[in-house]
Amino acid sequence: MFKLRNLLKVAALATLAIALQGCAAKDRRTLGSQIDDNSIVIKAGNAIEANKTLEEKANINVYSYNGVILLTGQAPNQAMVEEAGELVRPVQGAKDVQNQIRVGNPTSFTTRSRDSWITTRVKSLLLADKEISALNIRVITENGEVFLMGIVGEQEGDKAVEIARHVNGVSRVIKAFETQYN
Repeated sequence: MFKLRNLLKVAALATLAIALQGCAAKDRRTLGSQIDDNSIVIKAGNAIEANKTLEEKANINVYSYNGVILLTGQAPNQAMVEEAGELVRPVQGAKDVQNQIRVGNPTSFTTRSRDSWITTRVKSLLLADKEISALNIRVITENGEVFLMGIVGEQEGDKAVEIARHVNGVSRVIKAFETQYN
């Protein structure tokens, strides 16, 4: 079920990306890279799902931006955290793995709802800032920690971090940026 659902998502996203190619020009990733990121997420998710222990006992989320995989969530012990990272490392197209899974119990519905609000608030503030290209920054929140992914200039990345760290409920900001130097 997971594989079919994700394949349908990739097909829909690829179709949308092609249809919106003119709009995608503002994204600093190539169209191919955007499609590759979707494929990486599916392959990494399938690798984790295939491990029944991780699937049953851990809460792991997979993201990819320009070939960098970000793992977030919770696992019962450090060995499982490391195992998840090792499972996704060989995924074709992955340049790096940022394993940010924390040892602990899965977050509650209330925590996930608060995280969604934090993500929305950070993204809104980034969009409102004229010095930041918010379309090039992905915001992920897990248990109050904000992860920022994307391709940014050094000052742009620093400003995004400053904006995120002042949002109510944010406990920590982790940069997973690819820095572009002019």
